[in-house]
Amino acid sequence: MTDKFIFENLDVYQKALKFSIDISKLTSNFPIKYSRIQGQFIGAAISIPLNIAEGNGRNTTKDKINFYKFAKSSCFECVPLIDICLNLELIDNKKVDQYRQEIKEITSMISGLVKYQKQK
Repeated sequence: MTDKFIFENLDVYQKALKFSIDISKLTSNFPIKYSRIQGQFIGAAISIPLNIAEGNGRNTTKDKINFYKFAKSSCFECVPLIDICLNLELIDNKKVDQYRQEIKEITSMISGLVKYQKQK
């Protein structure tokens, strides 16, 4: 494998990447009538690692923080999507608990990135 980009070494990026892949796999089995939910969920989940990566590549602290905040907002967007999927019986309570815990961890780690940038 070639040299990694700096953001690829971040635990938060790796967790966010795994989450986005898990959500993409999960929603690929949704019935066609839920394609809007599928697209929204995949878009929100994928946006998390994308914004972490883009923020890491920015030159100014302000820009970095903005992209990290976008990533955090995408995490929050996933929460009602999880609830909607549960209520539509597209996922079970075990998956809900797993995904909500992962989102809590990721948002906490993103908050750490923002705090770190502000202290620089």
